[in-house]
Amino acid sequence: MTNKTLSSDYLADLACQALAFEVQLAPKPGLVDPWSNGAHQDMTPQTFAASIEALRPYFKGYVQLGQTHAGAPDQLFQALRQLGQEAEAAMLTATAGVNTHKGANFSFALLLGALGACQGDLEASWPLIKAMTQHLVTQDFAHLAQKTSLSYGERLYLEHGITGVRGEAAAGYPVLRQGLLPFVYQRQDLDQRQLWLQALVYLMATVQDGNLLHRGGLSALAQVQDEMSRLLGQLPDLSLAQLEERLTAYDQVLIERHLSPGGSADFLALGYFCTLLPSA
Repeated sequence: MTNKTLSSDYLADLACQALAFEVQLAPKPGLVDPWSNGAHQDMTPQTFAASIEALRPYFKGYVQLGQTHAGAPDQLFQALRQLGQEAEAAMLTATAGVNTHKGANFSFALLLGALGACQGDLEASWPLIKAMTQHLVTQDFAHLAQKTSLSYGERLYLEHGITGVRGEAAAGYPVLRQGLLPFVYQRQDLDQRQLWLQALVYLMATVQDGNLLHRGGLSALAQVQDEMSRLLGQLPDLSLAQLEERLTAYDQVLIERHLSPGGSADFLALGYFCTLLPSA
């Protein structure tokens, strides 16, 4: 590994590049991109750009926490979570209260902190993330029945047993390690835009997307997964232009349903970030 690879500035810049790439990728059904604001009336690409710049110094801070931490994994997690809450507040200030990257900020805090602790080694970072978050689900969800105000992630767990991004983290992000990254690496001969639009279809077909669940419930999630699974099976026969046409049409479908697969968008950004790492 080079010093550049280990630099907190360098890794933070890659994370910001990944978030910017996700916003610019188009067409994305139900999501904000340069072609459409999707199912969002309160967000534009400019909102996301402001959010990314607000998060940049905190991304650097996550790496530095990992680089300097000498205690137990759960102590590193607590330090990352505390800084992550400050990052979320800065994001909300930059966007005038719009939640652009709450989920992405949570996952990037873990991944950047782990990369800092593991000297930029991605494969070594997954077990550390598991160790940092192994008790997260039980601790965070232990007393929900007594709480008077629940987040939608907490409500999903209480009503349906869905652990969401906390569960993904506690398992070491199998959606990335065993799902998205192998999918992407098997298709490296494709045009980059076609590759990542296909990756979005894959994610929408397979991910338990918390944003879809929040907006439409289990039935909406199941319907989107079914529709995207059919498109996933057709991908080998579709040109980029044909895929664009399908996704543009589906954007209108999700706009009419008021649905946005924001969880899939977060995982796409995380996956793209992983492919930017020199060791990837």
